[in-house]
Amino acid sequence: MTEHSLWRFSRALHRAINERHYADLSGLIDDDVDWTVYGPIDMFPFLGARRGKAAVLEVIRQIAENVRIHRFDRESVMLAEDSAASMMRYSLTALDSNKPVSLRLAHFAKFRAGRLTSIRVLIDTFDLVEQTLGRAIHLPKMVAV
Repeated sequence: MTEHSLWRFSRALHRAINERHYADLSGLIDDDVDWTVYGPIDMFPFLGARRGKAAVLEVIRQIAENVRIHRFDRESVMLAEDSAASMMRYSLTALDSNKPVSLRLAHFAKFRAGRLTSIRVLIDTFDLVEQTLGRAIHLPKMVAV
C-alpha cells in the first residue's frame, strides 16, 4: 500500500511554512491548482482564492512570513483514493506579535497523480479574529419575532 497524497502534501506544506523549504511542496501541486481558504481577507490578505501553482506558492510564502506552526492535531480524517478531508486544530505563533494563536479548520482536498488539484479550507474565523484583536467581539443580541 502506498502513502496517501495527503500525508506527503501535509508534511511538505508544514516544512514550507516553518522552514521556508518549498522544493518538495512545488512538486506536489498541480500547475492549475484551485486553492481557496475562506476567511476575512481584509485582515488576512493571504486568505481567499488563488489559481495556479505560482499563485499558491506565493500565498504559502505569505503565510510563512506571518505564522509558525508549533503543533497540529487531526481530529477527524477521511481518505478516498484521490481526495481527503479533515478537521484539525493548530497551535501557531503570529510572527509579528509573537502571540500564540489557536486555530480550528476543516479542509477538503483533491489529488490527481499525487498532486494537489483543489483544496477548500474553512477556518473558525470568529475565534481567529478575536485572538488577533486580543479582545472578545460582542455581537448584537438576536431578537425573536
